[in-house]
Order: sequence, then structure tokens, then C-alpha cells
Amino acid sequence: MITNNTRPEEHFARLTRLLELEADAEKLETIRSLEKLSPAEAETSGNSLINLVIREEDSGLGGKILLTFGKRNENLSLPWSRIGLGSPVILTEEGGEDSTGWRGIVSRLNKSQIQVAFTQWPETELERPAFRLDRSTDEISRQRQRSALESARVAKGTRLAVLRDVLLGHQPPVFEKIENHTPLNPKLNGFQNQAVRFALSAEDIAIIHGPPGTGKTTTLVELMRQIIRNGESVLAVAASNLAVDNMLERLIDAGENAIRLGHPARVSPALREHTLDELAEIHPDMRLARKLTRDAHALRKQASKYFRIKPDPGVRQSLREEAKQLLNEARLIEEQLFERIISNANIVCATATGLDHEIFKKRSFDWCIMDEASQSVEPSAWIPIQYAKRLVLAGDHCQLPPTVISPEAARSGFDISLMERLLQIPGVDISRRLNVQYRMHQEIMKFSSDVYYDGALQADGSVRTALLADLPNMTSCPLLDCPIHFIDTAGASYDEEQEPKGDSRLNPLEAGLVIKKVHELIDCGLSPAHIAVITPYSAQVKYLREKLKNLDLEIDSVDGFQGREKEAVIVSLVRSNREGEVGFLADTRRMNVALTRARRKLIVIGDSATITSHGFYRRMLEYFESIGAYHSVWEE
Repeated sequence: MITNNTRPEEHFARLTRLLELEADAEKLETIRSLEKLSPAEAETSGNSLINLVIREEDSGLGGKILLTFGKRNENLSLPWSRIGLGSPVILTEEGGEDSTGWRGIVSRLNKSQIQVAFTQWPETELERPAFRLDRSTDEISRQRQRSALESARVAKGTRLAVLRDVLLGHQPPVFEKIENHTPLNPKLNGFQNQAVRFALSAEDIAIIHGPPGTGKTTTLVELMRQIIRNGESVLAVAASNLAVDNMLERLIDAGENAIRLGHPARVSPALREHTLDELAEIHPDMRLARKLTRDAHALRKQASKYFRIKPDPGVRQSLREEAKQLLNEARLIEEQLFERIISNANIVCATATGLDHEIFKKRSFDWCIMDEASQSVEPSAWIPIQYAKRLVLAGDHCQLPPTVISPEAARSGFDISLMERLLQIPGVDISRRLNVQYRMHQEIMKFSSDVYYDGALQADGSVRTALLADLPNMTSCPLLDCPIHFIDTAGASYDEEQEPKGDSRLNPLEAGLVIKKVHELIDCGLSPAHIAVITPYSAQVKYLREKLKNLDLEIDSVDGFQGREKEAVIVSLVRSNREGEVGFLADTRRMNVALTRARRKLIVIGDSATITSHGFYRRMLEYFESIGAYHSVWEE
């Protein structure tokens, strides 16, 4: 915990050191996972695509070079991969001497082709090169975090310096009493209106604590609408693109004019017309930038042509240099256009690490509203803070913590978010909690409420007793008539297995029981689109996806399902061993997420003999037994 005895130099030096430890751990993990595998094995692992050739070349905004790749054999589709839209990747030439490669972002993807956006042209050595794509760490985000920490450290006599001192506990936050505001959304409950009023009174920092299903985003949208009615501007950020899109969609539905920053590949297709890239595309100034880019591409193609007579030395290089200059001119025009569009916007939405200082260095916002604040490591939070006068953090430190790979960094507190750290400072009242939830049946809610929220959560009347049996067109069956079903596999030899050539775990017999329950729910009339399967282990996710690939069914890790909900959720705990080792399950905040995604039906499958070695799961089973939700696998 950081107290007011910690000097800014010490605090930011510590964060920078931990950031570097995490960067080294990520790089080492990537290298190790690839070094021990042949190219074919790396592709099978889902972290690489091999034997690719360039199918198409195009240009994008910001001087981006868009290259579309496919298998050399055009009849082959791309295999299953963890490389998805928005993934950072490294492109290398197979058989080439340059192993550093070129960094890019996946911008389009289908069964047979993958498009990647680069900031520079891949200069190949071979006449007809083949390429390899590997999943990569996000070095751009890391550099932005380093820069933000340094800006905060050296700030003097600025608003950033004041915020820094408040956030380090060196001076108390200031709150100004405000008159009761008139809610723009009449459906807000008392806790939500109180949180909005409290945040509006903050001169420095306020926190909105939103447990599962309590309408945190609804509250933030109301807060932002109130702010812009006061003639002030908002920078709205979150840790994930999904959360940013969710805020933007709600703002648009409320009739507000907001723009979205970020790579279009990382933005929901329905929202792309509100992105900076799309708004810039229709601006008249973009025509000149486009012409310069086309001319640059023409010069590049000319430099790559086959000459019957060998050209004079340096001709190819000269053409490439001229193309590079034209692209730089196009990029400058685009950057100036971006600045103008952003400066005219009242609400700008982006991921915290997606803010480019070159565009924002001349822009200041009255407020920064940070959603999912409990899921971000502290260095990423300082990126948007440097552009705002006031800060509102929203999230739930009782759910997903920041993801940290480095054990040493985690031991030193790198997995403690700025929000959680501030809540640990004694004697400072800077938060308001939302206590009415609109997602789940009261019995699904109660265990989480008792363990994490002092038993204070209340189920709104619209969901308090809602069951699957209440949905239309459902066939009567016992599975639908109760909200929770725990199936205990103890004593049935449902043993966990180590993933082949991996560190994850899977449990095939438990997966079979998951599949059986999925089909039972479907047979009762529930659409697969209303069912989700959640498991903490990536190997179990992959196994279940393969077994259930013919169904329109979401199967994901706990992290992948944060912020989501379904009518029915099946949780596969996987762990089953004689030693009572629970592994990832020991992170009970992640389990809090898994247990609170279901609206009407929660099915949990696990081995009580293994999981009850941990106190949290002993308490969970006691609760399940108390409401009649406990069942043995032998009943199946």
C-alpha cells in the first residue's frame, strides 16, 4: 500500500521497474512457447501462422500499410488460431536472416485470409518470400505507459502535479457541495443517482464501485451526460475495447455526440461510423493524403518490378525513399486532421493504452471517466490522467484484477490497480457503491453478496425470482425450476490432465458432463445463443470448443467473459486431484466473475474433494447445500 510517506520519485521508479519486469516476463513467455516448438507445432498451438504469402496490398489511415496474407496453397484455409482481430503480431520472412521482423496489428480476418496493418514496409530478402506471423506483446502500449509515468513524476505547477499528489495521498481530495441535479435518465435508482451526484462534487478524484449487474455503465453514461450539459468535456476510457464500445453505444443511444479512437479492427462494426478513422475518411483534407499515399504505393511497386536490364545502383533505394517521404507527408496531414476532429468533440472514447501522445499533447479534458479501472495495472491509468483535470474511476476490485505474468512483479504489488490502492488509503472517503443489481436471480446473487459486498446487494424485482421456466416456449423439466445446480464429481475418477505441450489443464470427463448439460438445456427449449460455458483453463476452453463447434454457443475463459451475461451459464472448475491443488481457482475474485454471469440458471461442475481444500469453496458448497442446489454425479 502506498502512503503519504512515499515520494513521487520512489513511487514512479517502482512502477517503472515493475513494468519492465512484466515486459521481460511477457517476452520470455513468448520466446519459450515458440522456441521449443517446430514451425508446424507453433501453428498447431494457435500462436503462429506459417507458410503465408502476400495476396493483396492496400493503404489505410495514418500511413498504415495493409497487407493481406493467405496460405501459399490457395486451396488451404487458415487453421484455428489465437491470433484474432486487433492482435499485435510480428511478421518474419521464412528463410530470411532478419529475425526481428515487422510489428503490426491484425485488421481483418476470415477463413482463408488475414490482413495486417503495418507502419513500415516489410523489406524482404528473397524474390518470392514466404512469411510467418506470431502473436506478440504490445510494445506501443508499454512505451505509452513508460512515458506517462515519467510525465507524472516530473510534473510541477500543473494540474497533473496536483492530481499526482492527491493520488499518492500527499494531499486530501477536495469535494464541493452541489445542488441536487436533475437526472436525465428517470430510471436510475437511488444508489446510482447518489453516485452521480457524488462524482460531480469531486474536484480531484471519485470512485464508483459497481458490483456485478448493478448498472455501472448506465451510471457512467448519466454522469457523462450531466458533465457535458455543464459545458465540460470528457475523456472516457476503459481497459478493454468491449467496455469502450459498450459506453459509446449507450451514449449514442442516449443521443449524445461521441467519437471513438482506436484501430477500426478493434471496434464493433456497428460503431465504426463513429470512429476517428471513419470521420477523417469523409473529410475533404483526406483527399490529398490519399493521393500522396497512392503515389507512394506506385513508387513502391515500381521499385519492386523485375527489370530485363539491371538498373543503375541505388535506383530501387531512391524510389523507396521517395515513397517513404510521400507517406510521411500523408501521415502529417492526417495527424493534423485528427487533432482538429478531437478538439471539436465533447466526449472521446478510447482504451486507456490507445491514446497517442502526438495527437493528445495539445488537448486537455475537464474529466477522465475510467471504466474497468480495477482491471488495469497502475501505469496504464496514468496515460489518460495526464490529459484531464478530474478523475472518476469505476469498477469492482472484488472481480478481475489486472493480469500480471511476472511472479516477481505480482509479489511487489503490480497486480494492485490504482483504484484498489486508493481504496486502501485509510480515512479517505472517495467512493460510492451501487447496491441494486438487475442481472440475476437472488439465489445466484446471494453468495457473492455475502462474501464480497457485506451482504448489501439487492436483487431488483424484475430479476429477483426469474427462472428459465418463466421464458416462453420452454418445455417443462426439473433443470429449469431452480436457479442453481452444483454437480459434485468426487469419487468418480474425473481426473484432470496436463495439456500436451502446454501448461494448462483439462478434464475430458468433466467436459463430457458439460456437454450433456448443454444438450439438456437445449432439449428443454433454450436457444444455444442464451447459454455460455465458462472455465478458468484455456485447454478446457479449446477442448469444449472443438466438441461443441456445431452449436452457436459461447465458450470462454473467465477473463473473456468479464462484463457479459447469459440466461444460463455452466462453470467447469476442471481441478480434480488427490493433492487438493486448486491452481487458478485460488484467485477467488475470478470465480466471483464466473459465478455472477448467469441471469436465470447457474450450473457448477467440480470435485468437492479437491476444491474444498480452499476455504472459499468450502463456503460455496455449504451455501449450495443450504439452498438444495447440491447434486452428486452419481445422480447423472
